[in-house]
Amino acid sequence: MQHQHHPSGEHEHAHNDEQDDSHGNHQGLRGRGGFIISGLTGGHGVFHWFTQSFIAMLPEVQAAFALSGVGVGGITSIRELVSGIVTLPGGIIADALRKYWGLVLALCMAVFGVGWLIIGVAPNYYILLLGMAVVALAASIWHLPAMASLSHHFSHRKGTALSFHGVGGQLGDVLAPPVTGFLLAFLAWRGIISIYAVIPILLALLVYWAFKNIGRTGGDDGAERQGLQMQATKRVLRNPILWIVAFVGGIRGMAFIGLITFFIIFLNDLGLALDGKPFAVELTIPSLFSISLGEFEMTTFVRNLHFGLLLAVGIVSTPVVGWLSDIFGRKAVLVPGLLLLAVLSYLLGNSVPGLGLIVIIALMGTFLYGDQPILTALALDVAGDEVPTTVLGILSLERFLLSFASPLIAGALYDNGFAFGGIDLNGPQATFTYVAVLFLIGALILLFIPLPRPSHQADHH
Repeated sequence: MQHQHHPSGEHEHAHNDEQDDSHGNHQGLRGRGGFIISGLTGGHGVFHWFTQSFIAMLPEVQAAFALSGVGVGGITSIRELVSGIVTLPGGIIADALRKYWGLVLALCMAVFGVGWLIIGVAPNYYILLLGMAVVALAASIWHLPAMASLSHHFSHRKGTALSFHGVGGQLGDVLAPPVTGFLLAFLAWRGIISIYAVIPILLALLVYWAFKNIGRTGGDDGAERQGLQMQATKRVLRNPILWIVAFVGGIRGMAFIGLITFFIIFLNDLGLALDGKPFAVELTIPSLFSISLGEFEMTTFVRNLHFGLLLAVGIVSTPVVGWLSDIFGRKAVLVPGLLLLAVLSYLLGNSVPGLGLIVIIALMGTFLYGDQPILTALALDVAGDEVPTTVLGILSLERFLLSFASPLIAGALYDNGFAFGGIDLNGPQATFTYVAVLFLIGALILLFIPLPRPSHQADHH
């Protein structure tokens, strides 16, 4: 990493970068930037794979527990609420326990598997919610040291680095729906979840080996360092622009979780299919044997292909928009992107199966997952990197506390529609119009607040 001239206040961070690089040299492979970003990106993919698989199975879960739209929304609401409760205190504690980040990451991976095991065997809706709460706890804590480490190791390219981390999640997101759609032809949703649960429990040991030294910078961990850290934490908590950025993240989170929860339900209700007929799946070797694997429901498969398209487009677009935000500034990328999502969300609610729906889904994918890494980079631009997990905790706190009720609101709109004055919207129209308004509000707030340029732009001016 080339060290450029740092603006005032960044000298200590630059020194820490050098210490970290020096320490990393003694770790061999595990200390290299490429290994760190690849490993954390892969771990992020695991978390998203399983979460997105569950979302892809929501119609089956809805049928199993006879849930209304509000009941479906309650599943994602509990995830958002638990995430919101743990992120800020979790971020402050993670900064204080920086040298144990590797152990924290490993424990999160193991607990994540336990949560899915609870979901897979849940006898009723309330145990299902308990399992989702455990999953949310593990996933939320994982993100704090993972993203803070990337921000530290790639301090002048954090928009790009965090976007690549986002791509890992998107790879999991993209693969999950079609694979899950295929597996549902042969396994019940409970069976799929129970099999998935074993993987993170086994991966926990590998995660600990890979990242056990990731938070050790070689600096002083004594009382003086802790005192400086507490001062930095107080400064961050009093930063008004950071709280406004976090509020925008919360509004964006409300829109995102409302959209993604009912997107798959909407596709299922549209009755997407290739020809309306089941597709027979057989394993045949001529002259030897032929095994029928059953009839494959094309409606389920095509539904999940559409869902996968939404996610697949983002794999290409996310690092591109992250890079653009490093070059041109966060606001120049975020505001147009949020406005685009507002328009497309409104159009989605009025869509019917066909090419138009596919185009809307593809265009939504260009920014739907790319905005979150840029908002994260923006928060770190605003507050600095002295206590990064605290900054991420603030960002996550507002996002989750604002968004936890959003699936319930979206579910009520989906169940009942919306009628007021001369406006009369059916369920999907009401839900996705609600989402569109939220994206619009986020864009307008960002448009009118003063934001810093990315650090390397400040260096060159």
